[in-house]
Amino acid sequence: MPTYVDGFVLPLPRKNIAAYRKMALIGARVWKRHSALSYCEAILDDVGGSFCLPFTKLAKPKRGETVVLAYITYKSRSHRDRVTKKVMTDPELLASCDSKNMPFDVKRMAFSGFSAIVEA
Repeated sequence: MPTYVDGFVLPLPRKNIAAYRKMALIGARVWKRHSALSYCEAILDDVGGSFCLPFTKLAKPKRGETVVLAYITYKSRSHRDRVTKKVMTDPELLASCDSKNMPFDVKRMAFSGFSAIVEA
């Protein structure tokens, strides 16, 4: 079972979903190649929020935007650190990323690493 999770939340212009999906497919391939246990990118489908804060309040999407929730799982934090080091120098990832032409505003992306406390 995974014991460490990198989590991401970001607003994404709906018009850029196809471009984001293409980028995410490359990311999935690269992270898995370097031994991440799992990789998931998901687009908001149900806002919910009747009993809690919905992700739309957290990510503050603008008109025409949706929200992405993404996570990558690892064996441990040290495993995450080793995988990330390899990923960040992977030629496929470097060739596919144009920091000046991302399908979303990187400054509005939230990211953190989490240690699992319950797994089932």
